[in-house]
Amino acid sequence: MGRVYEPAEDSLLLLRHVEARVHGSVLDMGTGSGIQAVAAASKPEVSRVVAVDIDAGAVEAARRRAREAGVSGKIEFRVGDLFEGLGGERFDWIVFNPPYLPSEGDADEASWAGGQTGREVIERFLSRAARFLKPGGGILLVYSTLTGLDLGRVEASYHVEVLEERPLFFERLFCVLLRPRQPFLRPR
Repeated sequence: MGRVYEPAEDSLLLLRHVEARVHGSVLDMGTGSGIQAVAAASKPEVSRVVAVDIDAGAVEAARRRAREAGVSGKIEFRVGDLFEGLGGERFDWIVFNPPYLPSEGDADEASWAGGQTGREVIERFLSRAARFLKPGGGILLVYSTLTGLDLGRVEASYHVEVLEERPLFFERLFCVLLRPRQPFLRPR
């Protein structure tokens, strides 16, 4: 597929909250370079991490990062599109730094392009994520104002807590904590 998404401002924003909050079992969706999976696995209160990415090259890069950090024994790496291949597994936490920039049609940019509007991947994720959480579980999600994500629609399905907002040159990044309310409402 494309190149591995290297940690940037959005990755570091999410990382602060992964380090501060996660425990138990963690699903790192769209693991990319593996920075979130490694941070989670480095915490003694985290028992297990599953790191998933659609790009086999990204999964291999994440595996190398975990080996270098000495935490590969706590992480299971998988290639898949979102929740594909997870069956009925449930997690205490799901962390996701999704591709959120509007796509210009280049299929090789799956690491950063979130579809035509930039929110298609996020909406697909939110429509299924609650089913993969244990009771009381939470989702840490990063998104940008560039996606035009409708928080009102998200709040119909999830309790939303904005943990941090970071202004950049042409966008604002948010890290939010989501807890399921009811099944996510897909756009009509």
